[in-house]
Amino acid sequence: MNLIEYPDREILAMKVANRLAGELKKCLMTHELASFAVPGGTTPGPIFDMLSGTALDWDRVHVMLTDERWVSENDDRSNGALVRDRLMTGHAGAARFIPFFQPGMDAETGAAALAPTLDAELPLSLLVLGMGEDMHTASLFPGADGVAAAMASGAPNLCPVHVAGQDIARVTLPAHVLRGAMSTHVVIFGDAKRAALERAENLPPEEAPIATVLNSAEVHWAA
Repeated sequence: MNLIEYPDREILAMKVANRLAGELKKCLMTHELASFAVPGGTTPGPIFDMLSGTALDWDRVHVMLTDERWVSENDDRSNGALVRDRLMTGHAGAARFIPFFQPGMDAETGAAALAPTLDAELPLSLLVLGMGEDMHTASLFPGADGVAAAMASGAPNLCPVHVAGQDIARVTLPAHVLRGAMSTHVVIFGDAKRAALERAENLPPEEAPIATVLNSAEVHWAA
């Protein structure tokens, strides 16, 4: 794990956006397409804002989420809506977005239908992840229903997950897809998440799912 500390969140957003843009450009120099997996939530929003204005061959970039709640993009809880609003604008509006939610299907059926279609996007060219204080990443929540299957080496490319106390099902990229990304960046804020990250270094992925990617990840942190 390579941990990079920044003096504030604004500088982190600027530096990480520049880094991601550079890696996408480099990928597109040697590959016809680049697959780019990103998280939802509030943390990556400023990074998306800056990245979306960068000029590169966005029409050769395929964007997908690392995980999604099983709701339509018209729902405020949709990660896809955030990505469309904050990343898929400006220059980046030319990118292709791969949505996970499938109308008329439940999470299990939809994930099973979509998983084989993601083969063409793997390995991921570029992966951005967040992390919770419970050391989850994507929707790999410790102990959640479906996470053990998603952590397995033979898991399908998209897995349903049900988190206790939440009434909305989720789908997530499994551990082997995250681990197989060509380049991985983790973005976290605050002392509590920094402490959780340090704990995760000494725990197995079953207890700390973020540990799945730490060996190869670049971690960006600001208070």
